[in-house]
Parts: sequence; C-alpha cells; structure tokens
Amino acid sequence: MLRGNNELWIALTVMVLITGIYALAIRLTGGIPPAREVFGHGLGILGFVLMLMTETLYSLRKRSRSVRWGRMSSWLQFHIFTGLVGPYMVLLHTSWKFNGLAGATTLLSVIIVVSGFIGRYIFTRIPRTLDGTEIEASLSQEALKQARRLMALWHTIHIPIGMALFVSAFVHAGAALYYATFLK
Repeated sequence: MLRGNNELWIALTVMVLITGIYALAIRLTGGIPPAREVFGHGLGILGFVLMLMTETLYSLRKRSRSVRWGRMSSWLQFHIFTGLVGPYMVLLHTSWKFNGLAGATTLLSVIIVVSGFIGRYIFTRIPRTLDGTEIEASLSQEALKQARRLMALWHTIHIPIGMALFVSAFVHAGAALYYATFLK
C-alpha cells in the first residue's frame, strides 16, 4: 500500500541531480546537448531502459502469483520512481526539439506520466494490506465499488497508451540507429 510519498521524493531528488548534471553539460559545451551526441544518447538510452523497467518489471511481478519477489507495494514504488525518472531523462534527451516521431513519442511520454499520477491517486483510494491486496474496510461499499470502477477504467486507458508509447519509442530508436549509424 502506498502510505507515504517516498518514491516521489526520491524521484524528485534524482531528477534534481540529473538536472544539475545537465546544467553542467550545458555550461561545459556552451549549449544544449544534442540528442545525437554521446551525452544526449546516454540520457535517451538510460531513460528508455528505465521506462522499459517501468513497463515490464512491475507487470511481471503483478502477474506472478507463484513466485514472491518482494512486496507489491515496493514494486509499485519502484514502478512510480522509474516511471518518473525515465521519462524525465528522455525529455532531456530531446534537446527541446519535438519534431516528427520523436515529438509524438515525447507527447505519449507526457500523457502516460500524467495518467500515472491519476492512477496513483485512484489506487490510494482503495484500502489495501501491506502486500497490496484489496480489503473491504472502512469505506462504504458504494465508495469502494466506485473506486474499483475508476481503477478499471483507468487501466483500459493507461495500458494501451503505454503500449503505443513503446511501439513509438522502438520505432524511433530503430530509425535513429538506421539513419544515424548504419547509413554512415
């Protein structure tokens, strides 16, 4: 169960550190680091790996009933952390240019992060045990049913947007490799 905001504070702290490194790169190079150079590529690759971890690891743990790889609440906190830091790094990777497929991918990233905040809010309205299992507790049954319906609706929106984001990101990465690396 998400009782505190530790994952949000840790993500914010890491994002401030990344911003400091980015500002230092701007100072040292005299401009915004281009996406196609080593620093920009590094941000994009590391951010994309964090986003892949966001998408896959939590989902795998959620669906794994036979293997216990830690508490679901810890996995959700990790999901939230990587779901904030990864897209932030990808945003910095863009060099503040939002053209074509890369721009669409960035837009999908922003939408999925906003959707994640909405989902986190809805999720915290459903009472759960420390393992993350729903309990029929203090809320009236009607409020609990409403929260569950909202969560189901949110899933039907959030998951397809996430899939579209990753299709777009893989196409972008493949095209970048092809046009910037293999054709040279």
